[in-house]
Amino acid sequence: MTMYRPFGSPLASIGAICAIVCLWPIAAAQGAAPAVPSDNEPCLACHGDKDAKRGDGRSIAVDGTVFSQSVHGEMHLKCTDCHADVSAQKLPHADKLKPVACGNCHAKEVKEYSATVHGLARKGGNNVAAACTDCHGLHDIRRAKDPASRTNHANLEATCGKCHGNDAMVERAKLPGGNIVTQFHDSIHGRALTGAAAGSAPTCTNCHGAHTIRAKSDPDSATNRARIPDTCGNCHKQERAQFATSQHGKLRTLGNLAAPGCNDCHTAHRIQRHDLPIFQTQVINECGNCHSDYLSTYRDTFHGQVTALGYSRVATCASCHGSHEILPASNPASTVSPQNRLKTCQKCHADATANFANYDPHANRHDRARNPPYYYAAAFMDWLLIGVFGFFGIHTLFWFVRSLRARLARRTDRGTTEEKR
Repeated sequence: MTMYRPFGSPLASIGAICAIVCLWPIAAAQGAAPAVPSDNEPCLACHGDKDAKRGDGRSIAVDGTVFSQSVHGEMHLKCTDCHADVSAQKLPHADKLKPVACGNCHAKEVKEYSATVHGLARKGGNNVAAACTDCHGLHDIRRAKDPASRTNHANLEATCGKCHGNDAMVERAKLPGGNIVTQFHDSIHGRALTGAAAGSAPTCTNCHGAHTIRAKSDPDSATNRARIPDTCGNCHKQERAQFATSQHGKLRTLGNLAAPGCNDCHTAHRIQRHDLPIFQTQVINECGNCHSDYLSTYRDTFHGQVTALGYSRVATCASCHGSHEILPASNPASTVSPQNRLKTCQKCHADATANFANYDPHANRHDRARNPPYYYAAAFMDWLLIGVFGFFGIHTLFWFVRSLRARLARRTDRGTTEEKR
C-alpha cells in the first residue's frame, strides 16, 4: 500500500511544516489583510517609498498595506489593471500616464456620472468639479458599508464638505448655495446624523443621489422643484400623503409649480424642528411670501403682534389652517370651514362659543365689503386722530408765536427802562 503524502516527499513535508510554524506568527500579526499581489511588487519597489515624488513635487507614494485593505486590494487587482499604459516589464515608465478609466469596470456608474452636474462641468473644462477619486479616494477605496469609507453614510457629509463646506472652494468654483454643508450640519438632519438616528437620518445622497446628481433646473433631478415633494416623501410618507390632498398639492398636480412645496416652508439645507418657537414664529413670513394681504391683516391682530415679539404660544397660520393638509374654507374638511371653525378655536380657547368663532382673524380695515363696521370705525379713528393732532398742533403753533411775541416785548420794555435810568 502506498502512503498518502500531502507534501510529496518526507523531506518536503518537514520543510512545509517548518515554514508553517515559522510564518504563522507573522500571518497572525497581519490579521485578515490580504497580501499585496506579487505582480504589484515591481511597482511598489518605487511607489512603496513614502517619500516618492514626481518632478513637480507631488507625492506618488502608495502604501501597499492600505491598498491591500481597499476594495481593489480585496479583489487582488494589479496596478496595471487600472494603469493600463504601464508594463512591469518596461520600467521605468513614462512620467505622464493616461488618466485611469474607471468606466472599464464601472460602466454604469460612469455613464450616470457623465450626465450629472459634476460630469457636465468637467466636460465643459471645469477641472475643479468632483471626479470619481474626489469622492471615493485613490488607492484606499473601500466599500460604502465600511465605516472607514468616504462614501459610508456617516462620512458623506465630510466627503461632500471638502468642496461644498469649504469657503475657499465655494468662492473659487462659484458653487451655488454657498457653504451648504455648514447649513446642513446645523439642521435637524445634520444633528440627527450625530445622534441615535444616525443610521436612518438623511444625508447628501438621500436627496441628491450618488452618481445621479443633477442641477435642480434639470427635470430629472431629485431636487427639481416639481419633484421635491416626492423626494422628501421618501422618508416623510405621512406628510407627503397629506400634502397631496391639500390645496397646495392639488395646485401642483395641475402643473402650477408656483404653489409652495416642502422647501418653500422648511428650506433646503437649513431645515429646523417644526416644534421650535423660532421656526413657528418665522414660518409665518414664508406664508406671507404668497399671502401678503393675509399676513398684513394677521399682524394687525393680537395673535400677530405677539408672534412678532417672538412668542409662539399664540395662534400662528398653521394653528388654524394646518400645515401639510391646508384646504380652502369652502371645503367642509378644512379646519377653518364653518363646520369646523369652532372646534379649531377650542384647541386653544376651550370655552369658546359659536359666537366667539365668528371672530374674523383677517379683518381688513381697508376692505369695506368684508367688514363694514370695522372699515368705518377705522376711518373714524383715523379722522379723529388727524383732527386731534391737527387741532393741538395748530394750537401749539399759535401758543409758540404768542410766547415768542411776549418774550420780545419784555426785552423791549426792559431796554427802554434802562435807557431812562
